[in-house]
Amino acid sequence: MSRRPARRTRRRRPARRSGKQDERVVLLVAVIAAVGLAAAAVQWLLAHWWVLAVVASLAVGAGGLWCRLARQRAEWNRVRARSLRLRMTELDGLDHRAFEFAIRDLMRRDGCRAERLGGAGDNACDVRAVDPAGRVWAVQCKHRRDGDGGSAVGVGVLQQVNGTAWQIHGADVAVVLTNGRFSSKAVPWAGEHRIHLVDRRVLGEWAAGSRPLWDLLDRIPPPRRPTALS
Repeated sequence: MSRRPARRTRRRRPARRSGKQDERVVLLVAVIAAVGLAAAAVQWLLAHWWVLAVVASLAVGAGGLWCRLARQRAEWNRVRARSLRLRMTELDGLDHRAFEFAIRDLMRRDGCRAERLGGAGDNACDVRAVDPAGRVWAVQCKHRRDGDGGSAVGVGVLQQVNGTAWQIHGADVAVVLTNGRFSSKAVPWAGEHRIHLVDRRVLGEWAAGSRPLWDLLDRIPPPRRPTALS
């Protein structure tokens, strides 16, 4: 009888791990290591509890110092605002952006909540303020580096303010303010449309700190709420 040749058995290759399995293994090892480090850190801190006490005391001290400095800065700002006095030569030397901030600060000096809106999309209102009587002010600023020698503010600017002060900014008082002058046509046009004009003379008196702006203008609306300043 002839013998059949024995079949060769093929060895199975070990299955390769997928990439996801490797990632899971790495993640598991990282989690275990992180837990171990955290446990070791907790044990160390429990053994050295005084470190926590020092850190806590430093944090409390730093927080108290920050609050104290913040209160001091706020008080310094209030004092500076109350004593703010500006000369026309100082206002003339500003650029238009700094001029708008100066007008905002003068409104704040007189007890208003004021913010600068000037820039692209300000809708013809550079400074919006609420005075102590509750009236909303929309102020459009026009700075002239040459003061009275610069170009006069014309009716076109007033028309822009008239189209946005009431409708968009909810103003009770619309103001166009300049360190220069207004054109001859702008003055009667402003009177017809309830727009208050602040020229160089009025601005100089107001910036000097003699009286708040509403005391220097005629036909200001009555207060919205009772106040000792009204």
